[in-house]
Amino acid sequence: MSRSTDRHQPVLKSRVSRPALLIMLAASLAACTSSIKLKGEWSESVTDVRGFSNVLVVGVSPDRNVRCAFERALAAELRSDTVKATASCALMAVDAKLSRETIGEVVKSTGVDAVVATSLVAVKGDTKEGGSKEERGGGYYKPTAYGYDYGFYGVYGVPVVYGEFETFDSVLSVSGAVELATNVYETRGAEKVYGMDTRAKNLESRGMALALITPRIAERLREDGVVR
Repeated sequence: MSRSTDRHQPVLKSRVSRPALLIMLAASLAACTSSIKLKGEWSESVTDVRGFSNVLVVGVSPDRNVRCAFERALAAELRSDTVKATASCALMAVDAKLSRETIGEVVKSTGVDAVVATSLVAVKGDTKEGGSKEERGGGYYKPTAYGYDYGFYGVYGVPVVYGEFETFDSVLSVSGAVELATNVYETRGAEKVYGMDTRAKNLESRGMALALITPRIAERLREDGVVR
């Protein structure tokens, strides 16, 4: 005797909620209209290219909310079976200021082999680096952290003078266009080994910027062999 189908049996619903579907759709549409360009290269001093497997992700911004949101998003994109990626805000006290000293302490306590630091602040054209007026960039948004341990940015891409650092707004707080500078430092000598510039246009919100930019940064770091 065949088993009849129960007409009153509840219909299985999709596991994806309507709000989640709307977010996914919005992200897909934004990806079609947004323009994201990346340019990355190894430092000239690097002769032995090797992928890092244990990295500390740092978002260089005095705004903890912006910083932590970016760090968590990028760390999630970098994480894999071969790469351990940790957000610095997950290891530092809530009231701890982001500085070269605090990052150095985290590096020592965790044993990470690299720091991936992304500048999330907009530095104006009249910022002085190396004792002279900085003209490179030409606009309000421009890559930061040129060179090693001098000027406004020092070890691991964090500011030398925190007082000045507090005056800069996050570029992710401004919708439309952003320019980020991502630098990778090996922790044996805290030397910069890789740099990447990311430029994005037509971004509607900070959340959308994180959703679109962090996967591209992580993808490029893998493609260039920076992480395994």
